[in-house]
Amino acid sequence: MRRRLLPLVAAVGVLGLLAGCGGTTTAEPATSATAEATVEPAEAPAEPTTIRIASLKGPTTMGLVGLMADAAAGETAEDYQVTMYGTPDEIVPLVVQGGVDVALVPANLAAVLYARTLDADGAQVQVAAINTLGMLEVLEAGDTVHSVADLAGRTVYSTGKGASPEYVLNYLLASNGLDPATDVTVEFKSEATEVAALLAAEPGAVGVLPQPYVTVLQTQNPAIRTALSLSDEWAAVTPDSQMVTGVVVVRTAFLAEHPEAFETFLDDYEASTEFTNEHPAEAATLIAEAGIVPAAPIAEAAIPACNITFIDGDELRTVLGGYLQVLADADPAAVGGSVPGDDFYYRR
Repeated sequence: MRRRLLPLVAAVGVLGLLAGCGGTTTAEPATSATAEATVEPAEAPAEPTTIRIASLKGPTTMGLVGLMADAAAGETAEDYQVTMYGTPDEIVPLVVQGGVDVALVPANLAAVLYARTLDADGAQVQVAAINTLGMLEVLEAGDTVHSVADLAGRTVYSTGKGASPEYVLNYLLASNGLDPATDVTVEFKSEATEVAALLAAEPGAVGVLPQPYVTVLQTQNPAIRTALSLSDEWAAVTPDSQMVTGVVVVRTAFLAEHPEAFETFLDDYEASTEFTNEHPAEAATLIAEAGIVPAAPIAEAAIPACNITFIDGDELRTVLGGYLQVLADADPAAVGGSVPGDDFYYRR
């Protein structure tokens, strides 16, 4: 990963020598009026800005481990304080109350936060980048589910109530002629590990899990198969839109006070995602040390399926805007009531 070093700037004074001028008939006496050397004091390095970052246990933090390692080694220009949480519900109040400055959250939840905090002064949170694309899969401890229609009459275990997994699943069920309220029973669990445990314990159980939990579970229990890729199912019914899983949001109050520090964070975070994707063996060790998955080989196997990315600028507006519009058309509550305005998007 790209390493950052604090610049050291030293200003050195100029030594001036004054000499007398000699005439042709009368010599001026020599003078010892040599100017004192002036040495300006060295500029002190800028104090690092503390940036409090909330991330989720999973691919969002998998893309962050390079930055975390550099910060721990004192090799970043800013002071990054990263805390990993198990569920989005733990992060929401921290963003609303100003307990964190930057958060890595489900894509639809970013829109909900925007709507919840919008006031007369405008947006209180902005989205700065997409960090993960579709990585949700329908798993089965059996061999009966081969299409979305096959979920009719089944109980499906899932995480992510109020977040992307719920609304994506509902949209895909409805797009395939099923009523999510009556044709399928979805039981939500607070964490992916609970869904994984149920799939491992119940023959014939069906569940929705994100990566890397899919890889972890299938490594431990090869009998559990991927029945459907929700990314593929999304593309089948919405070919003009990508399924966006996670994004980076920033509080606008922090951004107004520390614009340069936030730009530095975005550069460092982009480099961190590249590190994870381009050096999976090294990243996998850090991912396992962070407690995201139980072992580095599993993390390395999961990285390609996690769709860790970094998308900002105009592409962010196009991709995320299209995804949120699809969700809003299906259920406005999914995005906080309506699709966010242009002030939702941070422009570099």
